[in-house]
Order: sequence, then structure tokens, then C-alpha cells
Amino acid sequence: MLRKLIPASIPIAFAAGALVFTAGCGVGTKDDPQAAKTAPAPETKLGAVAKKDDEHGHKPGAHGGIIVELGRDSYHAEAVFEKGGMLRLYTLGKDESRVQEVESQTLTAYVKLEAGGDSEKVELKPQPQPGDTNGKTSQFIGQLPKEMAGQKVDVTIPSLKINGERFRLGFKSAAEEHAEDPMPAKVAGDDERKLYLTPGGKYTAEDIKANGSVVASQKFKGVMAKHDMKPKPGDKICPITETKANPKFTWVVGGKVYEFCCPPCIDEFVKMAKDDPNQVKEPKEYVKQ
Repeated sequence: MLRKLIPASIPIAFAAGALVFTAGCGVGTKDDPQAAKTAPAPETKLGAVAKKDDEHGHKPGAHGGIIVELGRDSYHAEAVFEKGGMLRLYTLGKDESRVQEVESQTLTAYVKLEAGGDSEKVELKPQPQPGDTNGKTSQFIGQLPKEMAGQKVDVTIPSLKINGERFRLGFKSAAEEHAEDPMPAKVAGDDERKLYLTPGGKYTAEDIKANGSVVASQKFKGVMAKHDMKPKPGDKICPITETKANPKFTWVVGGKVYEFCCPPCIDEFVKMAKDDPNQVKEPKEYVKQ
């Protein structure tokens, strides 16, 4: 969970990728970032209770991270660890399917190995996404120290400013033992273009044209996924994850329109349609019974 600063810095936490959600992360105050190695987390009336797994405290985000609430559901955020130690932080609105622009600012993060050791300072620079207003951003990017890349780490950002208010957040990159099956990994670069722009199996040249002759990440750029892990009987479900399908994410395969929960699942479905077409069912069959 993420917590609003009121009035003192309050530690909060969320998970990213296949991440563990925690409460009361240890990182010091603005004046002494190392102090939290020994200092306990202060209690506040906001509490420090993580949401249940089926609530959006543990939902996968559109970029493969996990979305959590910020400031009693006033905003949301998604953190993503990438290969090579790259860390991305996306800011989202009350409706986590919407991008939230924030003041352009450099975030200071304190990172340490989960196994122990001293914290190291990492800067997350603003990198506006297409469509962000001049002077604002909805994305921050930083590089973890080389020795921490691919390792289990704790990260705390003492201050994130949104509309003049300051928030503090923390997360760790350790895999959660009781997490549900993760979302499919996203396909990128030449592999993505080859996947989407060449026909095969049930995926035809006509399908490519019907989909706009683009890849899924291009078609749905800037559109955030909102996962519902508990679809009701009669709801359309994603063919890959069997979570509730989102009508925003559709793709034509075999001349028929399918609905998905997020773009990475479209990647997986197109692969299946090309490599193992017999596994592809009719769209009407992807419904919660």
C-alpha cells in the first residue's frame, strides 16, 4: 500500500512485477535516509494493512508490474523491474486504467539488497510518455547499481509529489510465494513485429489488416489495464488468464474478434493461433461459467 505523508513521512509499500507487497518499509527520513536501518516505522491512522490478493493491491499492471493504491485510492502507481536493472515507475489516476500526469521531478530512491547491506542512492528521472503535458510526466526511469541488477532488492522513495501533495512509497523485488500465476511476459522489438505482422496458422493476412497492421503495444499505447481476478458467471474472460476480459483490448484472429485483459495476453494468444491453432476456441466459448 502507498501512504500519503500526513504530516510526517510515513513508509508504505507495494509490489512490482512478481513482487511482494509489504508494509512499513525501512528507509529513513529526508534528512537521514540511512536512519531507517534501526528506526521503526511510525503508526498512523491510515493503517498499514495490505489489500487481499484478489483486490488491486496485487493486480498485474499493463506493463507487467503490480498496481497498488496511493493515498486511500486517490491515485495509483505501477513499478516495473526490467532486465539489466532498469526500474520504471508509472503514475496512474484513481481509476488505475488512466494515466496520471504529475509534476516533472527527479525522484530519489534508496535501494538495498534484501539479503542485507547498505542502501545506495538511485535517481529516477522523469521521462514523459507521448501525450504528457509540457512540464509534467507519467513515467520515471532509473538504473539500479550493477551489483543489484537481477537481485532481490528493497526500494524506498521518500517523496513523490502529486498535485502539490507529497507521498512516500516502498517496494521490494522479491517474488511473492502465494502469488497467482503471473501474466505472460511482453514480446518486444523485432520479435513483436514478426509475431504480429506475419501470418501463420489461424492468424491470417486479413487479420493483420483488420488489426490496423500494427503491433498490440502500438495500438494500445497509453491504455492501462485494469484486471478483475473474479469474473462473474456470464462475463467474457481473457483466453489466456481467464480473468475478466476488457472490451478495450480486442484483437482479430481467424476473422473473429477476441477480448483480452491486457496486451501481453494478446501476444500469447497470437502465438498460440500461429503455433497451435487447434487450441484456439470460438470467442463465445471464452465466457465464465
